[in-house]
Amino acid sequence: MSEDESEFEVRLTQIEGYSFKIDFVLNGVAPLIGDEDPPLGKNTGPDPSRLLGAAVAQCTLSSLLFCVQKSRGELRGLKATARVRFGRNEKKRLRITGIDLMIDADASESERSKLERCLPIFQEFCTVSQSVKAGIPITIELMSEKN
Repeated sequence: MSEDESEFEVRLTQIEGYSFKIDFVLNGVAPLIGDEDPPLGKNTGPDPSRLLGAAVAQCTLSSLLFCVQKSRGELRGLKATARVRFGRNEKKRLRITGIDLMIDADASESERSKLERCLPIFQEFCTVSQSVKAGIPITIELMSEKN
């Protein structure tokens, strides 16, 4: 792995049905329960599509905040709503067809110019949304324990 490359692990363990404990392998960070919506799951936690929407929104807000701070600006009360849209592909499989992100940035008049300056560039620095847009290669290896 080069200097510019890194990796981390996230570990999932089935609790029951479609409910999984998601361990982010971070000291001091409690695991999260993820589940599917009914009828598959019991809705005991966010489903993968909601987690993806949250990841895109958080990364995008972090990139915007970083850009404004680099411009010596300050934002307070930064909020976002991610609307995740679904549709069927040509094989009739359900897919995420888009994510609409609405950002509410509480900026004073003096901070508006710094915010406006960041608007055309901050998105390029969001690791998650830019990776999702480009399509992330996924490799799958199935390992089976022998009983």
